[in-house]
Amino acid sequence: MCIEELQLLSHKQLPAMIEMNCAPFLPSLLLLSLTLATIATCNDQFFFSGFTQSNLTLDGSAVVTQDGLLDMSNGTNNVKGHALYPTPLRFRDSSTGKVQSFSVTIIFCIVNTYPGVAANGVAFFIAPSKNFSDALPAQYFGILKQKSNDSLLVIEVDTFQDPELQDINDNHIGIDINSIFSFQSHTAGFYEDSSGAFKNLTLNAQMELQLWVDYDEEETRINVTLAPLHVGKPLKPLLSATYDLSTVLTETAYIGFSSTAELTNTSHYVLGWSFGMNMQAPSIDISKLPKLPSVGEKAQPKLLAIILPIATAALIMSIGTLVILMVRRRRRRYSEVREDWESEFGPHRFSYKDLFNATQGFKSKNLVGAGGFGEVYKGLLQFSKKEIAVKRMSHESRQGMKEFITEVVSIGRLRHRNLVQLLGYCRRKGELMLVYDYMSNGSLDKYIHYQQDDKPTLNWAQRFQVIKGIATGLLYLHEKWEKVVVHRDIKASNVLLDDEMNGRLGDFGLARLYDHGTDPQSTHMVGTMGYLAPELVRTGKASPLTDVYAFGMFLLEVTCGQKPVRQGPTVENQVFLVDWVLEHWNNRLLSRTVDARLQGDYGVDEACLVLKIGLLCLHPFPGSRPSMRQVMQYLDGETPLPEMTTTQLSVEMQGLMQDSGFSTSVMSYPQLMSSFGAVSDLSGGR
Repeated sequence: MCIEELQLLSHKQLPAMIEMNCAPFLPSLLLLSLTLATIATCNDQFFFSGFTQSNLTLDGSAVVTQDGLLDMSNGTNNVKGHALYPTPLRFRDSSTGKVQSFSVTIIFCIVNTYPGVAANGVAFFIAPSKNFSDALPAQYFGILKQKSNDSLLVIEVDTFQDPELQDINDNHIGIDINSIFSFQSHTAGFYEDSSGAFKNLTLNAQMELQLWVDYDEEETRINVTLAPLHVGKPLKPLLSATYDLSTVLTETAYIGFSSTAELTNTSHYVLGWSFGMNMQAPSIDISKLPKLPSVGEKAQPKLLAIILPIATAALIMSIGTLVILMVRRRRRRYSEVREDWESEFGPHRFSYKDLFNATQGFKSKNLVGAGGFGEVYKGLLQFSKKEIAVKRMSHESRQGMKEFITEVVSIGRLRHRNLVQLLGYCRRKGELMLVYDYMSNGSLDKYIHYQQDDKPTLNWAQRFQVIKGIATGLLYLHEKWEKVVVHRDIKASNVLLDDEMNGRLGDFGLARLYDHGTDPQSTHMVGTMGYLAPELVRTGKASPLTDVYAFGMFLLEVTCGQKPVRQGPTVENQVFLVDWVLEHWNNRLLSRTVDARLQGDYGVDEACLVLKIGLLCLHPFPGSRPSMRQVMQYLDGETPLPEMTTTQLSVEMQGLMQDSGFSTSVMSYPQLMSSFGAVSDLSGGR
């Protein structure tokens, strides 16, 4: 006998049993009736009106609150969460081998603490396994992967528009089949039965919504329908796709929900859930659904709310003066700079205490890098167990700090596989700290600039993969995000390698952003000598084309295994990488500039193509440089390189020197001009 039958028995026979003087059984029967009113399961169907006794399999940020809500976010930053029905379901008919018809009903609500700020949504999925350890914590709903997603059906409730995934907007429902790209998607809403008119719905407007997913075995059709909670199921579905799931799903599979906890502190709640195999999913009694907390409020144990003030008061009364002294000492140790305008940035601001504990007090053993703009420490956040990198920089001047922090928070919303995720910031006294995702394999420069033979290096295939990855990331920054982002400090030491040795562009401490279609404003020159475009030295105005110039030097650096400037015994004997490569090109010996540590194990045509693209990006005149979109077309072989001789390039470089008042005997313009002043003034560069 399944639980639905027990539930029916309890409702129908309970009054009769009472009349028969079954008083000794009354407490047990009342408890059974109350429990079965919210949860019912059977082999081919189940339903949950709240999840207090659901026994779901939970991991990551997913929790069941005291009130019975399934909370997929739990107020945690950049952590994936999953909630699964505990046992796998048999989707294929044993006689035909085909995936059977099934029906799903979901009641959910997305609560956005900061209206107007987009965040990733939540997804319902059917998967062959409940192990998602290799999924990314801040992308693709914490379940999908960029490459292989076999035997996976995902219904996404998406509130973030990712151009990389070709999302239609930041408020849509999508069907994903074995891929991070939606097979079909539609703006969130529903069709009225009476008029047939389409009504828009806002997914993250703190509105309880109902989602139906139906699969018909005979028609091999997937229907997805959406409506407000108190509106019945519309006759016309929002999405209707023909796809034979027998080619996708395994014989038995797990079903559940997945999401990623975000810095925007958005909560993804599931209030009710039902499933039926070869039948309509059972109706959910909305009168028994758990209540949502207020905006920004996380449900807390009532007992804790009562005991904590009493315990605190008793502690203060008992140890009085000692507590005051300890609090004062603690405040001095973790004191921060906080101004009224920073309150709007909410979870983007980390507390100094959390960063201090994560890095074990910024101990030297956790120091992983240092440069002209600060020191970088490895850390581990205590609550989420997330590895982070903390960059400490000084800021002596408060001028422009609000603008700088505003841009840091905006850049923290960037999502791309070739960008290091900027998580947030912290200010303390004369310090500014930027918090990033930690990249375990460190920076690219340590793999291509070394002298000892026992140090690791990258083969050509890995280098070319890194080059294409950084080019893709720059294209996203320059053209595909909602604003134009100019990085301003592209070099090998700012390219980090993830677990799979993919290149990720990091260190956005100097980045500037502005609206598409507008001109960047002039600013003080910042960056690194050797990577500065000539017009940036003259005007101080950074643009996507100054990034292209730095990327050109980066191409030469990675391919040749050399820094932009090699020191000689005197200033006059310095060797500039661009001069050296141009000279070899002019002598038809371009392949001899490729890093000798590769021992000839590389594609000559591919390496020479990269070198020529690098020289083209280093053109002294901005208008003659390619955009990053053109660079990608050159790298992918979609467009041939324009014809240009070394003589023409050298003449144009020397002409630029004459116009700028430089000696025509020097071709490597800005690298020699140390008199232009310091380039690492953080506050002046904003």
